[in-house]
Amino acid sequence: MKIGVLLPALCLLGASLLAPVQAEGWRLAHDEDGIRVYLGDVPGSKYQRFRGVATIKASVRTLMDLQENLRVACKWLYGCAAMRLLTVEGDSTWVYLTTELPWPASPRDMVIRVQTETSDDGTLIRHLSAVPGLVPNTPAFIRVRQLAGEWRMRPIGDQQTEVTYQLEADPAGDIPSWLANQFVIDAPVVSLRTLRAVAERQGVHD
Repeated sequence: MKIGVLLPALCLLGASLLAPVQAEGWRLAHDEDGIRVYLGDVPGSKYQRFRGVATIKASVRTLMDLQENLRVACKWLYGCAAMRLLTVEGDSTWVYLTTELPWPASPRDMVIRVQTETSDDGTLIRHLSAVPGLVPNTPAFIRVRQLAGEWRMRPIGDQQTEVTYQLEADPAGDIPSWLANQFVIDAPVVSLRTLRAVAERQGVHD
């Protein structure tokens, strides 16, 4: 069962691109192992948004396939416990996702609309937004109702892609500040690092 998923704009940024990023309100919070994470404040929210950036030695097609296979995607996407397809309509797909986050965070669930577009240069963009309905609430999960972000994959050469994962969300319920601060770093770093490992390993066998 396939679909464009997260589950969430720039390449692996060089010094020449830091000024525009900072002008947008982003600040570099992590730079290690080829992955950079920028954080930014969200007006009216106590939670920060993140933007993770990496270069992956794989084609856009390979990365797209790894996102569209939900069973595989849930394995490399940080915090994912389960993911299933709800419906497809045109260039939009709706996915139901449950989380498995570190203690003491309670499990969350969410319905995410994924809208896919492709630009003239071959860049694949997947816009993410929360849709509170479609799946009834259950006492086992806290429903995430506010979420927005995107995955952006831009080809930069033969079998090489610049990947950005950006997200802002209100997780609902009580989240300790230390865990919220850890999440905005771990989510992009772990997701991009694991996606890179899977994609580059698959590329060897393609």
